[in-house]
Amino acid sequence: MVRIASIAPVLPRHVHAQSEITATIAPLLSSDPRRSATIGRIHAATGIETRHLALPLDEYAGLTTFTAANDAFVREGTTLAAEACRQALASAGLDAADVDFLLFTSITGIATPSLDALLVERVGLRPDVKRLPVFGLGCVAGAAGIARVRDYLQGHPQDVALLVSVELCSLTLQQGDDSMANIVSSGLFGDGASAVVMVGSDRAAQVEGGVDVVDARSALYPDSTDALGWDIGGSGFRIVLAASLADLVEQHLGAGVIDLLAAHQLKVADVGTWVAHTGGPRILQAAARALGLPDEAFAASWRSLARVGNLSSSGVLHVLADELAAGGQIPGSAGVLFAIGPGVSTETVLLRWPEEP
Repeated sequence: MVRIASIAPVLPRHVHAQSEITATIAPLLSSDPRRSATIGRIHAATGIETRHLALPLDEYAGLTTFTAANDAFVREGTTLAAEACRQALASAGLDAADVDFLLFTSITGIATPSLDALLVERVGLRPDVKRLPVFGLGCVAGAAGIARVRDYLQGHPQDVALLVSVELCSLTLQQGDDSMANIVSSGLFGDGASAVVMVGSDRAAQVEGGVDVVDARSALYPDSTDALGWDIGGSGFRIVLAASLADLVEQHLGAGVIDLLAAHQLKVADVGTWVAHTGGPRILQAAARALGLPDEAFAASWRSLARVGNLSSSGVLHVLADELAAGGQIPGSAGVLFAIGPGVSTETVLLRWPEEP
């Protein structure tokens, strides 16, 4: 048994209304008033009310090179990650020196040494901590990170693991690009980080609360590599976002979830808690249709989307943190966590709320 002991969702301190962000960002994308009107309409249609940004809003106009954006990613990302780690460990009643394995993921910046290496001294982790930095999984990495840490802890039942996600999506803004993909992404993605403490079976009994990670499934959709990702060039990370993405989710997601549930003699109707990736309104609606669920089944994800936007790999972890904080789950009941990322790929995780002692 592998247990999630705690999650610390962290957000940058610069928070703005969606309309304020749009008013500042739209002129950076296009000087055409007609295109600006389109940007405003699309941003408003996301249903997002506020987003948190890594930098003060008035600094984005001067962020004109990939070097400047990536320097900000390393600086601000390390600070947010360290805060998330400290909070998660304190909530779990553990010290930094207790951590044996660290998986770090991000898709919005690069660094060598990677940010996980920078965290060792910043947080006080042991110098012999096993580290695994991951780049390229994108939005799916929060769910995939839980699944891969579970794989590790099954073979190391005495260990403590830390999953850390940092996504500063605002730093990937492409100025002068008024393509539909860039317009959508500039209105959808927010900045945030999270740290998840997970423990192996030998330590799980010592953890009060939390949730058990039972099983997971990975899926890579055929002929979909051009639907979601980055076009990496001189200006940094230019979004690839096909209009067909929601259709792919609706077509393929259900089978993977149903297969995972069936392996444990469960059906969709048996799931008490859904933790869905906050990919945007069209993605959440497509996922609900794929599973034959009403939109309100993903209420926690809709609330998170409205409050902070799509946080890429951190999004689904923020939703899970909200669910754990809210409580009220029936002991022994099942939950499903899933996310979608480049590939196009999905990761589905089966959760179970612990029985009362």
